[in-house]
Amino acid sequence: MTTKPILIVAGEPYSVFIEIYLKSLCKKKIKCIKDPIILICSKSLLVKQMNKLKYKYKIRDVSKSNLDLKKLNNKKINLIDIDFKLKKTFDKISSKSKPYIENCINIALSLIKKNNIKTLINGPISKKHFLKKKFPGMTEYFAQKTNSKGEEVMLIFNKDLAVCPLTTHLPLKRIFKKITKDKIIKHVNTVHNFYRYYFKKKVKIAITGLNPHCETTDKFSEDEKIIKPAVKKLKSKGIKIQGPYAADTIFLKKNLENFDVIFGMYHDQVLTPIKTLYGFNAINVTLGLPFLRITPDHGTNNPMIGKNLSNPNSLIEAINFAKKIN
Repeated sequence: MTTKPILIVAGEPYSVFIEIYLKSLCKKKIKCIKDPIILICSKSLLVKQMNKLKYKYKIRDVSKSNLDLKKLNNKKINLIDIDFKLKKTFDKISSKSKPYIENCINIALSLIKKNNIKTLINGPISKKHFLKKKFPGMTEYFAQKTNSKGEEVMLIFNKDLAVCPLTTHLPLKRIFKKITKDKIIKHVNTVHNFYRYYFKKKVKIAITGLNPHCETTDKFSEDEKIIKPAVKKLKSKGIKIQGPYAADTIFLKKNLENFDVIFGMYHDQVLTPIKTLYGFNAINVTLGLPFLRITPDHGTNNPMIGKNLSNPNSLIEAINFAKKIN
């Protein structure tokens, strides 16, 4: 089997990600990984955090190498150093870090294309400061960067249960306009093909309604006119899908035993329950790109920087997922 590197873009420089990354390297699950893990970030930021948290890892700078994979291993941190002017008083997230983050991402995308890499892990990025309302979220940003606009699908993945919001980072008042039969069919097909290709599994899917209890007093019902016809069409193609179900009961334990993935109509309808169920043992996977983009299921959490209290489990799950896909 050809060795493929696991690329990690650290993301927002003022976040807990480097602390979490350093913690993850101590864990047995990560120590046994043979695929070289390559971190893309500022060396000055990395060293500052290592010193503060008293980690003694050695760094191998691979910034100017041709990435000879046969010579790389994880005995040292494999680092692609991206220049970032570290200020002594750098104590808050701002748009000033945007060029640095964008440079990290561009380097990663170039390496992916050149080396046919299947996965990319990126640390948390502040949508408010980095995207500046140009995109609803990083899912859509990566779709634009890779000429995959309209193909992107957000999947919050755990091996026991995953969820997929049909719409992502949208205000509630705009959601109903984005729900269409074609979009449901396209997203479900993408998730179905993902499980079939990577896990050799015919996935069992449930889909929620938009309205409470799948009922409405309005003249137009999205559940009747859009969701049910989409489900009928998908069933006719041999996909195992049921619904629409009321979102307030589909996550009951007895229901979860029957499904692998639950589709919701909007972000919090399915992300709130899965985070309640699995905490940091879930990861965000973007499907529909030329590669799988994976992000740990946590934000920048900058108030926790330097306190050595952040939980690395979601990043560990992300790295292990990338290893399996490689």
